[in-house]
Amino acid sequence: QVQLVESGGGSVQLGGSLRLSCTASGSFSSIVTMGWYRQAPGFQRELVATITSGDRTNYADSVKGRFTISRDHAKNTVYLQMNSLKPDDAAVHYCYADVVIAGFQYGYWGQGTQVTVSS
Repeated sequence: QVQLVESGGGSVQLGGSLRLSCTASGSFSSIVTMGWYRQAPGFQRELVATITSGDRTNYADSVKGRFTISRDHAKNTVYLQMNSLKPDDAAVHYCYADVVIAGFQYGYWGQGTQVTVSS
C-alpha cells in the first residue's frame, strides 16, 4: 500500500505565495516521477509540474516562471512553491507519484489539497 499525504494548501490573496508538500510512504523500492496536478470545478484535471528521479522538471506554460517544483529524495517528498498566485490557480491540487513495486511501475494520487486565491 502506498500513501501520498499532501499539506500546505489554503487561502491566499492575489499575488501571494503558498508551498505545497507531499510525502509518499508505504512499500515500494523507488519513486520514478512525482508531480502536481490540479482540477478546478467544471474543468478536467491538468498537469501543473512534474519532476523525475533525476530532477528533470516540466511545467505547464501557465505556471512557468511562477511555480517551482523540487524534491527531497531521502524523504520521498515533493514540494511546489507557488508565487504570484492568480485566480486561475485556484483549484484542488493533487500530488502524483510513479512508484516501483516488485519491478513494476504504478501510479498513485494524493487526496488533494485546496488552493483558494482571493482578489
